[in-house]
Amino acid sequence: MRRPQLRSTFARAVVPVLAGIGFFIIVGLLLWGVAAVASRNSGDTTANLAPAFQEMGNAEFVASLIADDGPIILQDLVGDDRNIVLDHTPATGFQIYLAHPADRTSACTIEVVRGTRQFTDCEGRTLNPDDLALPPRGVRPILNNDGSLTLDLTADVATTDGTGTTVG
Repeated sequence: MRRPQLRSTFARAVVPVLAGIGFFIIVGLLLWGVAAVASRNSGDTTANLAPAFQEMGNAEFVASLIADDGPIILQDLVGDDRNIVLDHTPATGFQIYLAHPADRTSACTIEVVRGTRQFTDCEGRTLNPDDLALPPRGVRPILNNDGSLTLDLTADVATTDGTGTTVG
């Protein structure tokens, strides 16, 4: 049996184009469906698309990097308003700070002065790690039993009890 063939020039020009457009529409809908399933259609997709824990590797190695080059600024995966700084000293261990001065908003970015524990902010001021904003309660470094370092980036959620008092 012979395959059907398009006879007119118009049909031979338009049908493949329409088939290609249809193919890309199907692929687009398929990708949209995968994204909808990955986000579980929730309003807060952050937990699904970005990890709540950041594995940093061997704690001694990370501490030596900080001792040589200064604290590490980690860019937020979700936006630029929650960049964090990882610092280490033998006396206090690992500390996490937000990557902006305590007396400014996150719009005032900081840069590490290489080889030191100091920063310069958006106004050119020199800052120490103690001058940076503290992270939300619950964001903390974790030293694991195997000697690795994990950053818990999950902030404690403040709730209210029945009387309106904040708990958490």
